Amino acid sequence: MSKHVKNLGVLASLLALILTLQGCVVAVGAAGAMAAKVANDRRTVGTQLDDQNADAAISYQWSKSDALKAQTNLQADVYNGVALLTGQAPNQELVNEAVSRAQEVSYIKKIHNQIRIGEPIGAGTQANDLWLASKVRTKIVADERVPALQVKVVVQDSEVFLMGRLTVQ
Repeated sequence: MSKHVKNLGVLASLLALILTLQGCVVAVGAAGAMAAKVANDRRTVGTQLDDQNADAAISYQWSKSDALKAQTNLQADVYNGVALLTGQAPNQELVNEAVSRAQEVSYIKKIHNQIRIGEPIGAGTQANDLWLASKVRTKIVADERVPALQVKVVVQDSEVFLMGRLTVQ
């Protein structure tokens, strides 16, 4: 009986080790993918970090407003210091507040306000947006003339926005 208990203990330990290592493989794979993205981006690493921080700073500014948190669906995407604001707000006052709060982030050079007046979209529409973004990315990757890692695809309520730094060839 103790031999079976010992074997079960060894089996449980091996299973735990395998599950842990699978997590490491995923983490290493994700780190490798991120390193490739950073290395192939036309922006400097500093600019990429500034853009990510600006994304977070805009979200933080929005989170300070109870009205924006409760009544809107907002998304900020920053590329090279240019912010794209998308989503839905029920009235122009809340749109103006969202833009105003985004302007408080000092790193932002320019804002493209694409926030639409209307009720926040539902889960079905958000799922469709994910599918549409995936379809657009697939088309971009399939076209060898377009440097796919240079283009950020944003989809909000079936509207597609492309951000990036491209050159005419």
